[in-house]
Amino acid sequence: MRGSLIFLGTSAGIPSVDRGLPSLVIKYEGWVLMFDCGEGTQRQMMKAKVGFMRPMKIFITHLHGDHVFGLPGLIQTMNLLNRSIKLEIYGPKGIRDFLESSIDHSIAELRFPLEVREVRDGALLREKKFNIRVRRTEHSITNYAYAFEERERPGKFHVEEALRLGIPRGPLWHRLQHGQPVKLPDGRIIEPSQVVEPPRPGIKIVYSGDTRPCSSVAELAKGADILVHECTFDDELYGRAEAELHSTPSGVARLALEAGVKKLILTHISTRYKDDEILAEQAKKIFPETVVARDFTKFEF
Repeated sequence: MRGSLIFLGTSAGIPSVDRGLPSLVIKYEGWVLMFDCGEGTQRQMMKAKVGFMRPMKIFITHLHGDHVFGLPGLIQTMNLLNRSIKLEIYGPKGIRDFLESSIDHSIAELRFPLEVREVRDGALLREKKFNIRVRRTEHSITNYAYAFEERERPGKFHVEEALRLGIPRGPLWHRLQHGQPVKLPDGRIIEPSQVVEPPRPGIKIVYSGDTRPCSSVAELAKGADILVHECTFDDELYGRAEAELHSTPSGVARLALEAGVKKLILTHISTRYKDDEILAEQAKKIFPETVVARDFTKFEF
């Protein structure tokens, strides 16, 4: 297991007894990557055992309150727990002003470095083992969808074959795993393909934020392993979804089918749905590999 996807909040607009406000975490290689931060997210992190002190980046889709009002509380909690390492926050224009005002008026002194960046459509954020891509979607205010793209991983290393060929454990194995041929003491040249399988593609996870189904999300999600898409209303409320630039199960399912994703996860569920099975049933008629997220739903990869 390299990482996990954890839903901290799955409600839309206001919390319910069973659902907190939007927040999704990808735990990966020591990182905590958070997408949206609704009210009470820090308590959900405690319940899900997501640490406050790890290297962390937060990606905000848009500035509606249910997606950002958890940030001041989370920052305050980290401050009181004496976090010392930098926290990075990304979001649309206005996120910096929102945070500066919140911190100036509610937190006496910030004890850790905070870096806030306003993103733009088409941005690409690079890390050693993953990229984050950004695309603007169609909502009532500026909203960005994000794609987590793990870099290509080395192929499986066949230990038995390496030993049979007389390759000593240590640096030579490392070089072969990373695509470099090696020369043995007896003069033989060993190519990586003799002991290592071809590179394996990394996982791709796309998070829509609030939007109606649109081409930019379909393009961003092309071939994704997991598409996490808002689904505020059921198909019977299609007219309202269109007016408010939100989504319904059938619309999202058609987008997932068009994009060729492997799994569709619906979130941002209106509190009118005490039983969310109606959303799953409507989507599955078009895209069978659909589930509805609930708070603390977890997927490992």
